[in-house]
Amino acid sequence: MRIVIGEDSALFREGLAALLASAGHEIVGRASTGPAAVAQVRAHRPDVVVLDIRMPSADEGVAAAIEIREWSPPTPVLLLSQHIETRRTVELVSSGAIGYLLKDRVLDVDEFLNALDRVAGGGTALDPEVVRRLLVSAKSTVLDGLTPREREVLALMAEGRSNTAIGQHLYLSARTVETHISNIFAKLDLHESADDHRRVLAILTYLEAGTV
Repeated sequence: MRIVIGEDSALFREGLAALLASAGHEIVGRASTGPAAVAQVRAHRPDVVVLDIRMPSADEGVAAAIEIREWSPPTPVLLLSQHIETRRTVELVSSGAIGYLLKDRVLDVDEFLNALDRVAGGGTALDPEVVRRLLVSAKSTVLDGLTPREREVLALMAEGRSNTAIGQHLYLSARTVETHISNIFAKLDLHESADDHRRVLAILTYLEAGTV
């Protein structure tokens, strides 16, 4: 893949570039500020962008991501952060091809590269710690009607896991996972539509429940 990296820490930026290059990816641009990252994306049209959320000021990376995602076609973006920030993530996740990981997750190289592949392919990749934080904070919400198992399934959906991966994680058959997801859609009143992606809408409901 062709990748642009936006990160104000030169040490982390170059380390990340070396990691991605060793995995066979091409680094076509580097930037230390949000506006510079936007310019690099405009110039090189990469397959995916990796952005620090704070670059260097608070939310500068998120602002850059929002601008990049508004283009047609939007470029996939993987956000990295030292701290958990959920509200701005909700603004981005509805369009798909977006990821949000804590920087410590980069240390698990396979997990990081898998998340990057999911985002570049149009999926989502939310850090498990972010999802757990949302699950704890989601009180007295529309999610109250879900069973504990359905909440587990929805949490894994929010991480960007496929049905197969959910089944492997929870030791459930593919049919059981499909049943849980169908129940989630029904309880969240998400009817099948040609215009709306119910999986994304379910994840949005989950995220918004944890950020109210």
